[in-house]
Amino acid sequence: MSSPTVTALIDTYNYGHFVEEAIESVLAQDFPADRLEILVVDDGSTDDTRERVAKYASRVKYLYKPNGGQASAFNVGLATAQGDIVAFLDADDYWLPGKLRRVVQAFELQPDAGLVYHAVRELQSSTGQLRDFSFNEVSGDVAHDTKKILQYTAAPTTGLIFRKKCVHELLPLNDSLVIEADAVLTALIIFIAPVVAIPEPLGVYRIHGGNLFSQSSADADVQRQSRRLAMMKTVIEEIDDWLLNTGHDLKQPEILAFRRRWKLLYETEIFRIKPPTRPQFFSHLVRAMACMSPCLTAKIQAVNALNAAGALLFGYQRYTLLDDWRIRVTRGFKASAEL
Repeated sequence: MSSPTVTALIDTYNYGHFVEEAIESVLAQDFPADRLEILVVDDGSTDDTRERVAKYASRVKYLYKPNGGQASAFNVGLATAQGDIVAFLDADDYWLPGKLRRVVQAFELQPDAGLVYHAVRELQSSTGQLRDFSFNEVSGDVAHDTKKILQYTAAPTTGLIFRKKCVHELLPLNDSLVIEADAVLTALIIFIAPVVAIPEPLGVYRIHGGNLFSQSSADADVQRQSRRLAMMKTVIEEIDDWLLNTGHDLKQPEILAFRRRWKLLYETEIFRIKPPTRPQFFSHLVRAMACMSPCLTAKIQAVNALNAAGALLFGYQRYTLLDDWRIRVTRGFKASAEL
C-alpha cells in the first residue's frame, strides 16, 4: 500500500503577523515534500497576509475568498485539498517538530480511522508562558460506547487531522458557522469512523487578544460570548440534523447521552453572561451528574452530590468557595493523620 499524501490546511483572517510562523512550522516537518501539499485559505484578510504568503509561492498554494468565517474557509479548503489526509492549522498557531510523521504513522496503524487528534500546548502571548492544554485521550469506536462518547472532546483546530474521504461525508458545513465549524466535524466524525488520540503535544495553540474563540474565564465579554452561544446553538442543531438525515435514532442510548452532554455544555456557556438562580444551578449540576454517571466512580459521584447540594447554599457566583473549603478540609484531615 502506498504511503498517504497530506494537505496542511491553514485557515487565516488578518493573521499576517502570525502566518509565516505557521507555514515555517509545516515546512520544518521531517516529511517528504513530494507527499505534502500546503494550502492557505485566506478568508478575506485586509492586512498583509497575501504578501507574506507570496514569499512561499513555490511551496504554498494560496486561495483568497471573501470573508465568510471558519465554515466557509473549511468548505473551500477541503474541496480543494489533494491529500489523502488533511491536517488543520489555524494561522495564529504552529506545529511542533515531528507532528506529521507521528500522525501519519497513526493513520497507517489504524487504516479505518477517520480522525487522528492530539494534545497541544497553550502559549500565552502576553507572557510567553507555555503550558499543556487539557486533553481527554479517547480512541476507537466512540459512537457505540456510552463512556467513551461522554469523555470524548477531541482537540482545538490545530490538533485535528482528518482522513479526507471520511470528512467529506460531513460537507458542506453550514456557512453561518463563522466559528466552531470544527466542532461539527469532530462531533460527527465518530459516527463515520473510529478515531485515534495522541496524548503527546504536537502543536501550539496561541492565546492572544484577537482569538475568535478563546476568552478569559473572568468577566465574560458579553458580545463575544453571545456570538459563541449563537454558534453553539447552531452546532447542536447541525449535529441533530445530520444524525436524523443519516438515519440515526436520536433516542439511542449512546446518542442520547451525547446530545444531553452537548446541551449541558450550552447551559454552562449561558451561565457566563446570565448567571443562574440557585435552583437552576442545582438542577444543572444534578442533570450533569446523571448524564456523566457512566464515567464516574462512587467517590466522585458522592463529591458531585455534595457540590450540587452546596450550590443551593453558595449559588453560582460563589460556587468555587465550596471547592476551596473542601480542599482546605481535606488537607487538614491529611495533616492530622500525619501527626
